[in-house]
Amino acid sequence: MDQSAPGDSGVAADSSFSLTASTGAPDTSGAPVVLRLRSDFLSANGGLRVGTPAFVLLVKQRGDDSAQTRVGYTVTKKIGNAVVRNRIKRRFRAMVHEVLKTHGLPGADHVLIGRDEAMTREFAVMQADLVRALERVRDGKASADRRPPRGKPRRR
Repeated sequence: MDQSAPGDSGVAADSSFSLTASTGAPDTSGAPVVLRLRSDFLSANGGLRVGTPAFVLLVKQRGDDSAQTRVGYTVTKKIGNAVVRNRIKRRFRAMVHEVLKTHGLPGADHVLIGRDEAMTREFAVMQADLVRALERVRDGKASADRRPPRGKPRRR
């Protein structure tokens, strides 16, 4: 019998975390909307960051007047194959579903960047890590400074 951790049900994430299927408009049920555009992820990279053993949390307040919470997930190919990366993202979605409604920052983009430990860390411990990380952001104890890029600046 497969012993999967909480958040690994293999069932698709509930639809409240995405755009509505019929209109493509954001779901306004209070649940966070999933970030899809690269520009949103790059923008969040300029915000506050808190590292944990299983993930790095990036939080960036948006300039618009919307109080809608948005969330994004990313796991690089260095972590593992597609099966591993997708399992980590499923765990993140389940964790965010539980935690972000009560501890998330309204009007902010939240991005979770997966680390190796996200596969093996206990689900309850990861949830506690996310709560602590969000508290650090709220208290202003998160890191905002980014090292300047090494070498020549890239041309775009």
